Amino acid sequence: MQTASFYGFIRTLFYIIAFYYIFKFLAKLFLPLLLKKVVQKAETNFKQQHQNTQDNSWNKSQAEQEVFYKPPTSKNYKETKKVGDYVDYEEID
Repeated sequence: MQTASFYGFIRTLFYIIAFYYIFKFLAKLFLPLLLKKVVQKAETNFKQQHQNTQDNSWNKSQAEQEVFYKPPTSKNYKETKKVGDYVDYEEID
């Protein structure tokens, strides 16, 4: 069984701190570039979808875009089914 030494603890602590600062430094360098690329890709996808939507709406004929309203033909409306009776409650003092 091995025992932990003070030197091994300091070395491990140094590696953890070094890794933290190296990661922090690299994140400052590469994260803005990565985010910029992601935003540009999302922007191009959005523009392409918007363009496709506009093209599809302009290609429809005028007859397809018109809205027709047809009023109901029968004037006799059926009465809804009544369920139960109305009960009026009074407050008692």
